[in-house]
Amino acid sequence: MSVQAEFVKANEPYVADFGDKASLALPPAKKLIVVTCMDARLDPAAHLGLKEGDAHIIRNAGGAATEALRSIVVSQRLLGTREIAVFHHTGCGMQTFQTPQLRELVKEASPGDEEVSRTVDDIDFITFTDLDASVRSDVEWLKAHPLVLKESVITGWVYEVETGKVRQVL
Repeated sequence: MSVQAEFVKANEPYVADFGDKASLALPPAKKLIVVTCMDARLDPAAHLGLKEGDAHIIRNAGGAATEALRSIVVSQRLLGTREIAVFHHTGCGMQTFQTPQLRELVKEASPGDEEVSRTVDDIDFITFTDLDASVRSDVEWLKAHPLVLKESVITGWVYEVETGKVRQVL
């Protein structure tokens, strides 16, 4: 059975405690964006003490700032956010392979499909080997990007999946 079949039933306790969340403002109360990984072991709101309505949480494989740019522009220009926290984490799957390896894996799963080959060859999966360096690189990229507001406060962090602790890289 698909997990999706459980959504309506699993949603019932949430609805029962929904309270006044319908009155939350569209812009995040803390004017904060958190860019982080999609890893299922991460619960950014919980480990950062955020509540619904506090921040925009932008998630993708590896917490790549380059992939988050579209959402950052929308968040800053239309919804008033002014602070960005980039969070990468220990034990990230994006450190376990390189882009050419994943491209080959995808091609091997669809032998002879030229459209798949062409399409996957256009993707940089943004892998990395040095965790702190990847955080620094993302922060520096955001600070230099012309579409990110210059007055933005941008910091870089690591979440430790082994302990639940966060530490600031810059």
